[in-house]
Formats: sequence, C-alpha cells, structure tokens
Amino acid sequence: MSTSGKTAYHHGDLRAALLSAAMEMLEGGEPFSLRAVARRAGVSPTAPYRHFKDRDALESALAAEGFRDLLAGLGGGRGLPASLPDLAEFAVAYVAFALRRPALFRVMFGKPCDGADDERVKAADALHELLADALDRVFPDADAEALASAGWGLAHGLACLYLDGKLRAASDEEVADRVRGAFLALVSVGA
Repeated sequence: MSTSGKTAYHHGDLRAALLSAAMEMLEGGEPFSLRAVARRAGVSPTAPYRHFKDRDALESALAAEGFRDLLAGLGGGRGLPASLPDLAEFAVAYVAFALRRPALFRVMFGKPCDGADDERVKAADALHELLADALDRVFPDADAEALASAGWGLAHGLACLYLDGKLRAASDEEVADRVRGAFLALVSVGA
C-alpha cells in the first residue's frame, strides 16, 4: 500500500473517505467501481470491502447521504411550513436539489430501497415523514399521507421533467416560479 494510502486509511474514517471519493466520481460523471473508488481514496483495492460488500451497497450509502442532504436542504433552518406558499418552497427546494445534483438524485431514486439496507430506508422514510408532517401542519383536516404522496409526486415529476429536458427554463428563478405555480395551482383547484 502506498504511503498516501496508509495515511488515508489511518486518518480514522475510511468509510467517509470512500463515500467522498465515490461522490466526487459520481457527480463528476466518472463511472466507478469499488476498485476505482479505492484508487481515488488512496487505499488498497480491498479496503472498501471493510464497509461495502459490493458496488450496490456503496450506491445505497450514497443514496442515503443524498436523502440526508435533501432533507437538510428542505429544512434549511426554516422549520416546518406554516402556509401554502411555504409548502410550495419545499417543492422548489426539492427540484433545485435534483437540478444541482442530478447524478446523485438519479442514484437516490433509480432503484427501490432494499429493506435490508436500514440506513437508506431510514433516510428515505425521514424525507417522507417530513413531507407528511409539513402537509399535516398546513392541512390539519386532510389525509396527510395521501397529500404527502401527491406533493412528493408533483415535485419529483417536475424534477424529472427538467432533468430529462422535457421542461426547459432559462434560469433557476424561472424553474422556481414554474414549480411554485404548479404546486399552488394544483392545491388551489380543490379549494
């Protein structure tokens, strides 16, 4: 093992170093394998197997990290939404995350959560719970679970339409305005 590999491994958090290397590769558009991630992190080719049984396990850990990042971005220190416009900002933040980190977004939602992967399942569940809590606060008499699915579906659908080039916008603000408008229009139809 190289000196830099020993330093990287003995710095105390091999798992974090591997995730960081994998995230750089993913978001840089580089294909990755456990071997390539090990090389990027400066550790032996077998070192990743201490934390990830295979590439799918590494991708799942990246997805869990993505869910936590998205959750933090939705919270943004604002607390739960208190109004419909606040709720629309959740959708705007969701779509903005997808457009800012498209490769990670696709990893997060590209495969079903594996019930055996507790970390990813908990991270995805935390996102769904936040949305349900937010909708319950704004619409206390409605079915929060159904609304959470509808709101998530709308935001996710818009994110995918932008990512796939089906919707286009000249600026981030134009995207935000369209997401806000779609969210508010849909919710106000039943009012």
